[in-house]
Amino acid sequence: MPIYTISNSRNLKVTLMTKRTVLSITGKDRVSFLQGLVTNDVEKAASGIVYTALLTPQGKYIADFFVIGQQDRLLIDVAASLAPTLAQRLGMYRLRADVAIDETQIIVSRGTGTAPVGALPDPRTAQMGWRHYGETDQSDNTDWDALRVAHLIPETGIELTADTYILEAGFEALNGVDFKKGCYVGQEIVARMKHKTTLRKGLARVTTNGPIDCGTPIMNADGKEVGTIYTQSGNQAIAYLRFDRSGGTLFANEVPLSYEPRVNTTD
Repeated sequence: MPIYTISNSRNLKVTLMTKRTVLSITGKDRVSFLQGLVTNDVEKAASGIVYTALLTPQGKYIADFFVIGQQDRLLIDVAASLAPTLAQRLGMYRLRADVAIDETQIIVSRGTGTAPVGALPDPRTAQMGWRHYGETDQSDNTDWDALRVAHLIPETGIELTADTYILEAGFEALNGVDFKKGCYVGQEIVARMKHKTTLRKGLARVTTNGPIDCGTPIMNADGKEVGTIYTQSGNQAIAYLRFDRSGGTLFANEVPLSYEPRVNTTD
C-alpha cells in the first residue's frame, strides 16, 4: 500500500496510508452501544452500510468510518492509521455493555467499475462507487483523488484532522450525520452549528491556474490568509476556507484561484 506524507494547516507532518482496517463489534448490545456514540443512525446499517464519525465531547473529529451490518456483528471500516485510536475510544465507552471489539483480517476493496458479488454502494455518494469486504483485494484503478476533488470528499489525515468540525467538512451532504436520531457524543455542538449559525468556514472546491502544494496558505486580495489548499487534481483542489473573507480573486503562492462553496442538500 502506498504511503503519502503531507503537511496540514499547522505545518505538522501527517503520514497517510491508504490501507484500511476492519474492526468487528459483537454482543447483544452492539447496535445500541454504537448508536449512542456516533453521528449517524447505526440502525440503518442493519443490512447495509452507513458513513459516520466519532467525535470528542467538544464536537471535534476523532475518526470517520463505515459501519456494515451483518447477521451477528457490526463491521467498522476505518483508516488503518486511526484503527487503534478508534478501538481504544470505543473500549472506554463500553462499561457494562455486552459488546466485544476485535480487529479482523477482512480486506477492503474499492472500485467504480463492475462491482463484485456482495459489494455495497458507497453511502457518501453514488459517484464513489462500491466497497467490498472479503479475503482478497478486488480494487480497481480508479483515480480516487480526482473523484474526491470532483465531489468534495474529505480524506482522513488530509482534510479531516483533530481540528475538524464535521459540518464544516460537509458530512451533512455526504450522508454522514443524522439530525433525527438520539444523542451521541458531541451532538450538542453539531446541532448548534446546524440550527443556530451560518457556517463561516468549511471545505470548498477551488479552481487554480497552476499546481499548488498541499498545505499552501490561501490569501485574499487584501493579503490576508483565508484558508489552505489540500488535495489537488488537475486544475481543481479541495480547500478549507473562511467564506466571509473569500470574496473576489484568491491566491495561493501568487497563483490565482476561485472557489465553489459546498451546497448541503440534506434536510
